[in-house]
Amino acid sequence: MGDLDVIIRDPAICGEEPTIRGTRVTLRTILASLAEGDEEATILGDYPTLTPGDIRAAIRFAAASARDDMPIHGLPSSP
Repeated sequence: MGDLDVIIRDPAICGEEPTIRGTRVTLRTILASLAEGDEEATILGDYPTLTPGDIRAAIRFAAASARDDMPIHGLPSSP
């Protein structure tokens, strides 16, 4: 099963926000948890319908979205 089979947009679920198939857990929720420093085990404990593969799919989806939507030359440089 590829990422596009795991991550769906359904008008009847969470206002068509990207979610993990078979759950009401949004990509935004997973990515925000990771950004806050939550470890995979914590996220899986908080959302028992998720699998480790779901979390990896969310990260790959976000990385691909960033690659497609954000031009690298637009990033500020570090001092």
